[in-house]
Amino acid sequence: MLEKLSNIFQISELRNRLIYTFVMFMVFRAGIHIPVPGVDASVIEHLFSSGSLFGFLDLFAGGALSKFSIFAMSITPYINASIIMQLLTAVVPVFEEWKKDGQDGFKKIQKVTRYGTVVLALIQAFGMAYGLRANQALVDNSYLAVLMITLTLTAGTCFLMWVGEQITEKGVGNGISLIIFAGIVARMPAGIQVIMEYLRTGTINFFQAGLFALIAIVMIVIVVAVTQGARRIPVQYSKRVVGRKMYGGHSSHLPLKVNQAGVIPIIFASSILMLPITLAQFINVPWVKEMANLFTWGTVLNTVLYAILIIFFTYFYTAISVNITDIADNMKKYGGFVPGIRPGKPTADYLDRVLTRITLAGAFFLAFVAVLPNILGNITGIQGVYFGGTALLIVVGVALDTMKQIESMMITRHYEGFMK
Repeated sequence: MLEKLSNIFQISELRNRLIYTFVMFMVFRAGIHIPVPGVDASVIEHLFSSGSLFGFLDLFAGGALSKFSIFAMSITPYINASIIMQLLTAVVPVFEEWKKDGQDGFKKIQKVTRYGTVVLALIQAFGMAYGLRANQALVDNSYLAVLMITLTLTAGTCFLMWVGEQITEKGVGNGISLIIFAGIVARMPAGIQVIMEYLRTGTINFFQAGLFALIAIVMIVIVVAVTQGARRIPVQYSKRVVGRKMYGGHSSHLPLKVNQAGVIPIIFASSILMLPITLAQFINVPWVKEMANLFTWGTVLNTVLYAILIIFFTYFYTAISVNITDIADNMKKYGGFVPGIRPGKPTADYLDRVLTRITLAGAFFLAFVAVLPNILGNITGIQGVYFGGTALLIVVGVALDTMKQIESMMITRHYEGFMK
């Protein structure tokens, strides 16, 4: 294994890409420690100690939100803009045409996504700045200070978006995903420190800590298995003559992933459930706070609604992201068919039936992983360690995708890969 890993650094291009990626990580981590001017740090600390919502958000910002640095919003506006564009691509004819135009259409979609990121970042940054003003967290409560903080946070998000695109182009892996990955991994030492503090003070014993570690390892294995899991539909291509040459006559398969929607359903569901809690943090109205208490993270109502929304959004996002009719038409166009199923509509109906069944398994899996922190907290008694849900899926997914890209680059240069 060590010999295979050493092969990575023998490829000059891959070595340079890895170095570039690590340098960009250092830039990202350095920016986390640059605070936004004009903010009272003591009030920010009080907001984080008042509930788990901000700690959950801070996990994906890599600690930037708790420090309220220039990267406090992280890359969240870009993710939201990308999700909105994916949804619009399914309903807006112009965007649908762009999606079919290949690389040129992709560039147009990326351009609109960047503009959308700036708009969403301005809205989110203004909401955060105004909320801090309402909580007396600003040194200067003037609207000029609110505007300065809004522009600072927006500029930080735009810079991170640029860093992510540079990593994608000149580094290894998807830059945006790797930024989130780096933020989550950077918070792991703090989680370990919390567990060690619990052990030192006697809040938990070694058995509970060991049980937590065992459950974490088992869940990582399960997440890897489900992330890689797919139902392979056999496809047979008939022979066809084009000019003087004969094509086709081979067997293949169509992979339908168990977790087709990825982490998108969890993001949708958590965003909806976070709304009343977020309003209660910034709006000093009694009935709003009473309503928010019903949706507090970890309560039975919150957990049940969370699971239901994840299952619903898993089916919703899978339906708009996987066009079964187009897949069946393309198979028919190129002479492909599923053995025992007629091409065309019967094939589309068969694929839709299979996808519906495996999506159910994927939906229940996502719901279980999302509520995993609550389950771990109740079983082991360890609170304040944000392990599970979106974080676990992102870390595993990004790690697998990055390893596959490195593996591909090694194999194309006649080096033996390191993945089995």
